[in-house]
Amino acid sequence: MTSGELVHEHALALPGAWPDEPWEGDLVAKVGPRDKGKIFAFLGATSIGVKAGASREEADEWLARYPDDASVMAYIGRNGWNTLTVGGAIPLEELLEAVEDSYAAIVAKLPKKHRPTT
Repeated sequence: MTSGELVHEHALALPGAWPDEPWEGDLVAKVGPRDKGKIFAFLGATSIGVKAGASREEADEWLARYPDDASVMAYIGRNGWNTLTVGGAIPLEELLEAVEDSYAAIVAKLPKKHRPTT
C-alpha cells in the first residue's frame, strides 16, 4: 500500500467520515450528515489538503518546516488550509496527524447534533 493510500484509508476510517467527489475527479473526506457534511481533507494522489491551523499564521508553521512539501491551498488558504505532499519530506506519521487535526477542527465547528460519537 502506498503512503497516499494509507493517508486516504486513515482519513476515511475516522468516526463519521465518508468519501465524496463534489467535483469530478476530486476525492474528499467529509464528516457530518450526508446532506450537510463538511470537508476535512482533500485526498489527492500525491498530496492532501488539510485545515492546518486555526489561522493563516498558525498554518504557516508547516511552510516554514517543509518549504518544498507544504503550500497554501488556493482559494481557502487564507483560512488556514494547506496542501501537503505525500511521499516527500513530511513523515507519514505527521501527515496522518495533520488529517486528524483537520478532522478535529472541522468536527468542533459542526452543530453538536451532527458531531460523530467516538
